[in-house]
Amino acid sequence: MPAHVSGNDPDRTRRFRDAALPYLNDVYTLARYLLRDATDAEDAVQECYLRALKHFDSYRGPAMKPWLFSILRNICFAEFVRRANAASPTDVEANGPQTAEPLWHATQVSPETELLQLRDAASIQRLVSALPEPFRETIVLREIQDLSYRDIAAITDVPVGTVMSRLARARAMLRAAWLAEEERDK
Repeated sequence: MPAHVSGNDPDRTRRFRDAALPYLNDVYTLARYLLRDATDAEDAVQECYLRALKHFDSYRGPAMKPWLFSILRNICFAEFVRRANAASPTDVEANGPQTAEPLWHATQVSPETELLQLRDAASIQRLVSALPEPFRETIVLREIQDLSYRDIAAITDVPVGTVMSRLARARAMLRAAWLAEEERDK
């Protein structure tokens, strides 16, 4: 059996490592926001990288990060289906807030990001995690992962206009939740 088919090709493994490993933290951050559980996120990232390595020879895209996010998203949604079949909604909420170190690693300099960086990272993570799934996913991909609208559209399999709409609504929901929290704290 040829080396590239058996998976023992050291050059292929090195190329995959060089191309995919720089995005490991980004993939994990997205998994944490999608799955809301550190252990499940670690499992999803591991599965993502295994699948990506398995299909690395067929990868032809110029951007590795969106490709990895697409794989991860499929894995996470399969996990949502599994959870829905295995647990009631109250079982999922019973886990409570995550106590792991906050994963907010935004690198943008947009006004929204500057404001968010000045605030408590745990509060931000909680507010983002409370968003409904399509809005949470879109805001994480754009504001945390710094992906273009086009990349987000490809990952989520929706038109660019839908991405823009979801992003605007997610920002509005975050702003409203933040202001409501500030009012309660006064």
